[in-house]
Amino acid sequence: MNDPSTTEALTVAAIGDLHVTETCHNRYRALFEEISAAADVLALAGDLTNFGKAAEAEILAEDLRACTIPVVAVLGNHDYEAGEVGEVVRILQSAGVIMLGEQATVIEGVGFAGAKGFIGGFGRGELGAFGEDAIKLFVDESRNEARLLENALRSLRTERAVAVLHYAPIPETVEGEPLEIYPFLGSSRLAHAIDRFDNVKAVVHGHAHRGAYSGHTPGGVPVFNCAQFVVEPAFGRPYALLEI
Repeated sequence: MNDPSTTEALTVAAIGDLHVTETCHNRYRALFEEISAAADVLALAGDLTNFGKAAEAEILAEDLRACTIPVVAVLGNHDYEAGEVGEVVRILQSAGVIMLGEQATVIEGVGFAGAKGFIGGFGRGELGAFGEDAIKLFVDESRNEARLLENALRSLRTERAVAVLHYAPIPETVEGEPLEIYPFLGSSRLAHAIDRFDNVKAVVHGHAHRGAYSGHTPGGVPVFNCAQFVVEPAFGRPYALLEI
């Protein structure tokens, strides 16, 4: 399954913003069974839980056991809320989920690298590390997430790669959200990291519930907002299907 010489197209199902709560028992089981029949890999683009509770992760993990294809994932901001990130990750990994971040993975010849990402704004509106220490710490976090993504992508030697994020790397896929909150929906630093690599064929993210489905990085890499609230109105199903 991890043969880097494989050149056949890989179908990736991508969905973000599941927001599983403690009352969501079996909500996604049938969906994961459907996805398993339609795709080769499932990519989860963050906000897997609603409050970052271990109990929520347990419910999601139980549903994910119905998935018969490889699952890769990144966390979102909601997954940090309860301060139980380590336990959330452990629970999801116990259900077979490959958590992206420090380490990338290769599935059927396609590399997958990811990071949560962070806020900070886009283009000329991107916040710089100037002034108060709190601002500098804020920007450092944004830079660190972009560096994490870049390092993971650099570790891949595949001809095709997919970047999985929670926050948006471009403003085009957050269009539809209020302009005032654009800086809190993502950062151009993520796009800069992606555009350093010729093998990235697609980027998926979530977070912007009222954003737009597709756009491109400045370097031309296709970007897809796979938040289920964006995808379902467009396709009649809460997940995107991408041929890589």
